[in-house]
Amino acid sequence: MSDSFKSSFEADGYAVARGLFSGAAAARYRDHFMELRSRGSYPHDLVGADPAARDPLRRYPRMAHMHRWDAESLRWLLHPQIARCLRELLGAEPYAVQSMLYFKPPGARGQALHQDNFYLRAQPGTCIAAWMALDPVDEDNGCLRVVPGSHRWPVLCTTRADTTASFTDVTVPVPADAPVHPVIMAPGDVLFFNGSLVHGSAPNTTSDRFRRSLIGHYVHADVRQVADYFHPALAMDGTPLRLDTSPDGGPCGEWAEDDGVPVIEMTGREPVTQARE
Repeated sequence: MSDSFKSSFEADGYAVARGLFSGAAAARYRDHFMELRSRGSYPHDLVGADPAARDPLRRYPRMAHMHRWDAESLRWLLHPQIARCLRELLGAEPYAVQSMLYFKPPGARGQALHQDNFYLRAQPGTCIAAWMALDPVDEDNGCLRVVPGSHRWPVLCTTRADTTASFTDVTVPVPADAPVHPVIMAPGDVLFFNGSLVHGSAPNTTSDRFRRSLIGHYVHADVRQVADYFHPALAMDGTPLRLDTSPDGGPCGEWAEDDGVPVIEMTGREPVTQARE
């Protein structure tokens, strides 16, 4: 990867590896997961699959931890190209802790702004995500939106989200002047982002376009704890690892003002676990 790839990740908390996988490879993954989804429900689905439901996310619910029962998912999660990028960004060996597939069909809600490490609770440090586009991704079909530089923030306390636009019911507030940038991607592009980066997505407002994405979550080899849901971790050769289990809850930050400047104060409120993207 280029020097700008790592420098962008360090400065902004995210970087896109353009064309890391070919468009043909993205299409193969897309077809594979559509076929799996058509067969019914699986462990760790967001909700049970219901082809007759009005809610698009009930017809095409998110999959999670597919690598535990699907060989194709496991191969992607541990793929050498993903591992190479992670090693470059982390400067250390990554451990894999989760696979996910979001279908986001036409009309589906997005997900309110959040931070992944609110859920994974990787300690010390944070987690890192690899988010691969399986379709052309833009603002119309609900691309990811990120707050550059927010990876330097601590885990923030959550507030209620607008569930007419978000399938999760919690979000994190950001200052009014904080930039929220859309990440436009082509099939096969992979977005890598820090677990503290504030990100989310708007609804898919198209009538005929999915926004499917294949996602892996990883932790740095120095991490000693992660939430129980993410055990066992895997070395990138597939060897199972047993990290300690992070305790539920913990300190989180709330926005305040210091001479008119937004600052984060740690309050010690307990976070709760919900879904993540």
